Amino acid sequence: MKEILAEVITIGDEILYGQITDTNTQWISAELDKIGVKTVRKSSVGDQRARILEILQEAESRADIIIITGGLGPTKDDLTKHILAEYFNSGLTIHQQALEDVTAFFRNRGKELTEINRKQAELPDNCTFISNKRGTAPGMWFEKNGKVFVSMPGVPHEMKAMMSDPILGKLQQYFRTPVIYHKMIKTVAIGESVLATKIEQWEDNLPSHIKLAYLPTTGQVRLRLTATGENAEILQNQVQQQIEVLKTLVTEYIYGYDEDTLETIVGNLLVSQQKTIAIAESCSVGYVTYSIGQIPGCSRYLMGSIVAYHNQAKINQLGVKAETLSAYGAVSEETAREMAENVRSVFSTSVGVASTGIAGPDGGTTEKPVGTVWIAYADETQTVAKKLQLGTDRMLTIQLTALHVLNLIRQTLGIQQ
Repeated sequence: MKEILAEVITIGDEILYGQITDTNTQWISAELDKIGVKTVRKSSVGDQRARILEILQEAESRADIIIITGGLGPTKDDLTKHILAEYFNSGLTIHQQALEDVTAFFRNRGKELTEINRKQAELPDNCTFISNKRGTAPGMWFEKNGKVFVSMPGVPHEMKAMMSDPILGKLQQYFRTPVIYHKMIKTVAIGESVLATKIEQWEDNLPSHIKLAYLPTTGQVRLRLTATGENAEILQNQVQQQIEVLKTLVTEYIYGYDEDTLETIVGNLLVSQQKTIAIAESCSVGYVTYSIGQIPGCSRYLMGSIVAYHNQAKINQLGVKAETLSAYGAVSEETAREMAENVRSVFSTSVGVASTGIAGPDGGTTEKPVGTVWIAYADETQTVAKKLQLGTDRMLTIQLTALHVLNLIRQTLGIQQ
């Protein structure tokens, strides 16, 4: 089956100047993907005739579908309609239905139609009119040498309504599109290069119609498998077979799929095992609590937390022994263990976790450089502590500490299942 390719073009100086954020292209690409159309390029161009004509020619040379947003307003800087008429060698004529729509739009709001708005009903003679149910600028559909050009307003809520009905349906009727199926595998606590080395042979042996992409983010790597074919169920089964092989290679790093987050996985484990949790934080300054607490329904398992940044707070609020701090320091396995065990006792929970470290940029020593962190997990049967070395970026250390605490909870509770 032939691959159907699309290019999305946004028009407007305000996008290039950074005065507005372009959210249209992301949304359009996701919707095209759902109907089996692959977006190969996204482009932005200012309100300049020559540049717009140039990018239209380029897009036509490499895509089957060219989606255009922006430049359809009533003012003189809105050039898209006139340039499309030029591109398709067409004149502009008042379209009766477009005129009725724009007239009704203003009448329903108690306003009279002005001449400048009346001109919005002028359309290229060789386009197909697309009604705008939420605004005044109609959309336009052109066909040329088996390719489709679609022009829509740049206002997101107008564009989305028009794209959803009727454009996506018309594109599916015009093109015979394949099925595109994505599956996201989420991993944590393993770097992209190390992960790639571990799964290299598996990746090399993937079927030709299943592609792998690495999508790294802070402390995590998402693996996206994309399968293309004619039958969704067959593709899903084939992808699942590949995931089962992958799990034999890196199962300890895989924490979820698609929309899963570490926070939701941890919450689900606590709920399923009927456990509660309390948190003691130093260097992560509340970030672990924030991460767990952002999940709706977390009150079922999150009992409370203490941010004990200063040593005296560790002694007064958490009951960490002064002797422990004197002998081993705040950033130590011994202190992390006492923090986790004691916060569990303070809140009478099943689980206690803790973090203590040097987030920087100051405070490091030769023995304990900036980025040194100890985290700990404690329950009724065990206390587990882990040392981390997270670098010199303060905010990154805070975020990664929280991530590693969540993963320690996941790993320990997962073993208990």
